[in-house]
Parts: sequence; structure tokens; C-alpha cells
Amino acid sequence: MVRITTWNVNGIRNPFGYQPWRENRAFNAMFDILEADIVVMQELKIQRKDLRDDMVLVPGWDCYFSLPKHKKGYSGVGIYTRQSVCAPIRAEEGLLGVLSPPGSSTCYRDLPDGACVGGYPSALQVAELDVDPAALDAEGRCVVLEFPAFVLFGVYSPANSNGQRDDFRFGFICALDTRIRNLHRMGKRVILTGDLNVSREEIDTAAAEENMLKDGITREAYFNSPNRRVFNQLLENGKVLGVRDEMREKPVLYDLCREFHPKREGMFTHWEQKINARPGNFGSRIDYVLCSTEMKNWFVEANIQEGLMGSDHCPVYAATKDRVDSRGEQVFILDILNPEGMFKDGKRLRKFDPVKDLLPMSGKLLPEFDKRRSIKDMFARKPSVGIANAVSNKTTSAQMSKATRMSSGVTATSGTNNTLDLSSTQPSRAISPIKSAEKRRSTASPPSKILKRKRPTTSSSSSQTLANGQQSLAVFFRTKSALSEAYPEIKELMPTPEYGTAKAPPNMNPQTTNSPSIGVSSHIGNDITDRPTSPSPEPMRVIDAQASKESWVKLFSKKPPPRCEGHAEPCISLTTKKPGVNCGRQFWICPRPIGPSGQKEIGTQWRCGTFIWASDWNAPSSTAEVQ
Repeated sequence: MVRITTWNVNGIRNPFGYQPWRENRAFNAMFDILEADIVVMQELKIQRKDLRDDMVLVPGWDCYFSLPKHKKGYSGVGIYTRQSVCAPIRAEEGLLGVLSPPGSSTCYRDLPDGACVGGYPSALQVAELDVDPAALDAEGRCVVLEFPAFVLFGVYSPANSNGQRDDFRFGFICALDTRIRNLHRMGKRVILTGDLNVSREEIDTAAAEENMLKDGITREAYFNSPNRRVFNQLLENGKVLGVRDEMREKPVLYDLCREFHPKREGMFTHWEQKINARPGNFGSRIDYVLCSTEMKNWFVEANIQEGLMGSDHCPVYAATKDRVDSRGEQVFILDILNPEGMFKDGKRLRKFDPVKDLLPMSGKLLPEFDKRRSIKDMFARKPSVGIANAVSNKTTSAQMSKATRMSSGVTATSGTNNTLDLSSTQPSRAISPIKSAEKRRSTASPPSKILKRKRPTTSSSSSQTLANGQQSLAVFFRTKSALSEAYPEIKELMPTPEYGTAKAPPNMNPQTTNSPSIGVSSHIGNDITDRPTSPSPEPMRVIDAQASKESWVKLFSKKPPPRCEGHAEPCISLTTKKPGVNCGRQFWICPRPIGPSGQKEIGTQWRCGTFIWASDWNAPSSTAEVQ
């Protein structure tokens, strides 16, 4: 049995924040829990520079990525294959074949027939798509792996972004439809997996009929929406109203989950996070494992895994039989999921060879991961031959002469035993000519700038003044008495604060003095020096620190949220994204998840109808006591 799983992870790091993935934050452990042999991930949301070892160098697995070329941290598709079960014979990215393999400037569609997957739309078919081919393939939305048994597509189709990219979205699904049909004409079987961002019919969307009535859409218009119409014409038993489109007269794919569960309602794979729709199962089915109609009897099981958390989507899988009917011949599935000669009658004849079986597009062959050494090797660098010879021969005079010429700008040639490798970090026992030159310069004339200063001592007053008459930092931390002794000229320049605590001089009794003046003290270290001043100024205004703190808290604290009418619970704040006059406005709604009906309910456990514009909420600021 071979199991294929597809999952929109909404960020490749995202699942590890949830159970059960957080227990062992490793991809091979995740794949074992999924019990999958081929894992197709969409919406990776990662740049190539951010790929880590644990994402690429997964023990026992190979990986293939298609990441966006321009818009970073967006889209992205990856396929992981278990090496003990399967090994693809070709790998590509993109639908139209306009991208190039790693290390080549020739695009996939221009490669010889045996070196590419094939089935690329013709120039006329591309022209009918009305999209830029380079832009379509540059968004990191498709990885294609070819096995002897079939061609596997991992796809992340563009979403309906409020109608702003309808042309691009329609062009993508038409390109996908054309490529799959071309492969079928070539006699190749296809498995299509991924987030296609389109639902088949009413049973695949919560409250579909209510939404059609709300939006004023007829059932005919619902099924004839461009993307849904193309998708249903691709599927066996897909609902197509009216005459089928030209070149789409025959369905070629089989919807495994729906065919295994034809009447099951609520079989959703995606739930809107903004309205917390998952607890009430108010979602849609837009993630699929589809196969060529010729292969529909290869599979024994297909289902969704709605209980597995980690994304706003859930995994979807399909499992094959151990032996399948391949055009009239019973063969082991492992025999046709690997290159010829690796398996025979379901038994392995040879191991996976990283040199022979890794394809150029493999993530393990990316320059930043290829031939990766262990950490121990990285810190145990051996000295170069030139340095080793210099150390063992006590650095002969000829080597010293050559090293001197190198330090003065003459480049030494490599390949001789006399060469001293100055680029190495290994120290040499010979005296460095650079250090010798510095020593000669230091004895000839004093340096113009002190690079490192010694800490001054308090025992010698001469050490308090550094080069160019600059004072040491220690001067500013000494008591005034000590400063006066060391620097008499600054005694009268010592700053005196305007206000201070009065203290009588040692020869004056503060209790008997009749002087109206108040001694104003200046504190330096532990000594206090008093200086008679004019009559004391007006007393400083005393500010209540606690009252001041409470005032600032009241000014900057957030207003408490309103409470919903149905449950008296604090509301949550959302922002309107729908285009129009209210776009960008914030509002308060009930915090509970939306119910299965998708409607606001009263007297139930689901979301009530509370709705308050944030600008209309005039609650007083929080007056909670600040600790």
C-alpha cells in the first residue's frame, strides 16, 4: 500500500505549533503520523534563503520545491517522497514548461523528449490562456514529478481575491486542464493533488444554497462560473450544465474522496479562520486527490483528516493497493513507482543511490545543502600544506623572503613547497614580517593615536592625563577633594546644582548660626561642599506619583470591549476587508464560532447577532487599578 497525502499547511513551520506535531518537531515524525509515503504541501510561505536543514535534509526522504521567484514569503509548493517506497524519474516546476532546470538555461519544454515530462500547452493554447506564461509559472504554484506509473501534480491554485485576479485564476486552471489532457493524449496517467481553490457543487460548500439566494445567483450561474465549469468538465461525474466546451468533451480525472463517500455531507477541508468556522464545521471542500479514470481501481481508500490541526486546511489522502492492474497486467505498485531495476515483484533489488537516483531539482542538491559536512568537520579544519611545511622546516630564509614580498603586495604562486599560505588561519611559528615591520615603526617614532589605553591608577597624578592632554574617565568618578589635589585649576570650575540639601560647614554650628543664607550643597562622591547663595528660592512643587501614574494609565489604556447580547461575553474586533465605503473599518462581534448554518443564532452555543462598529462604541476607558 502506498499513501499519498496533500495538505495546505498555511506556512511550512505552522503545524509545529499544534498537537500532535509539537511533541516531536521533525518532518519525518510528522510524515510518520500521517502514515504517508508521498506528502504534497501547499502554501509554504517561505523564501529559499530561509529553508533550513530540517526542512530539506529529512532522513529517509527526498524533497522538491517550487517557490515564488518575485513575491517572497508567498505561495510555494513542496513534495516529499519516502526513499524506501518511491523514487521519481523526472521532476519539474511550473505548468507551462517555461522555467529551466537547475544549472541550465534551456527551459523544460525545449528539452529532448526523454528528458522532460511533456504535455506542455502549444503556442496556440498558451495564447488562448491570455496570461503571461513566465508570470504564471513564477509564482511557485506547481511541482510535477514523473514516476513510471503516473505523473504527479502538486498544485496550489490562485484563490478568488475579491475578483482582483479573476483573469489570472482562470488562466491557471485552464493551463492545468490543458496540460493534463495533453498528457492523457500521450498515454500518461495523472494524479492531481493540492488546494485547487474551487468546490465542485453544493454539497462541497456549507450553506451554498443560502449564499446563492443571498447573492442573487441562480443555480445555473453557480455551476457556470468559469473555474467551476472547467473543473467539473475535467472530472468524471462532474456536473456540467448545457453543452460541454470544445476540447473538453471527455472527463479524464476521478475525484477519489467524493467517489468513496458519494453522499457524505460536511466533508470539508478548509474553514475560514477569521470567523472561527472550524468548530461548527462551516467550511468548504477545495483540497483534492484526483487520479486518471484509468487508475480509479488502484485505490482502496480515500478520506479527509479533519481532526488533525495545524492549519486552516486539513490533510486529504488516498491509499493504493499493493498490486494494481496496469493496462491488463497485474503489477506490484512498488515496481512502477521506482526506476527500472530498483524493485522486482514488490521486493527491493538495490538501495536508493543518492548519486544516481537524486534528480537535479531535488532540494538536497541545492548549493546551500549539497555536500553538507557535519558540524564536527566544520570546526576541525586542517592546516594547509604550505603552512604545515613552513612549520616543520622552521621557515627557511627563502620562505621568509617570499612571505615578505607577499605582505608588501607581491602575489606568490602556489604549487611549490616554499609557498607560505597566508590565507590560512593556522598560526606559524615563524615571526610574521608584518609584525616585524610594526615593531620597527614603534621604535622609530611614537604612534600618533593610542589604540588601547591602560586603566589609570590613582597613585600617580601624572597618569591621569593621557595623550594630547585628554583626561582619563576615572577623573569624573573621583571625589572633589581628590580632584582638587590632583587638579587645582578645576576646583573653581566644579558644577554646583541649583538646589540641594543644606549642610553647615565643619566650623559652624547650624543650631546657633543666624545667617539667613542657606548653604546649597554639591555632591561629588561622598564629600559635600557648601557654598553660600542668595535667599532660598520658592519651594519645588510636589507631584503625587501615584496620581500621575493613574492619569497616564487612563489616557493610554484601551477601552474594554463590549459584551455580546446573546452570551454576555467580551466581543472580538475584526476589520472589514470587502471593497466599499466601509473597507478598513473595525467592528465588534460575538466571540463564539459560527454555527453549521453559517447564520447568526440566538439562544444557542453558536455566534449571536451582535454587531457594533468600533467608532460607535463609546465605553469609558478602563479604570482598573494598576499594580
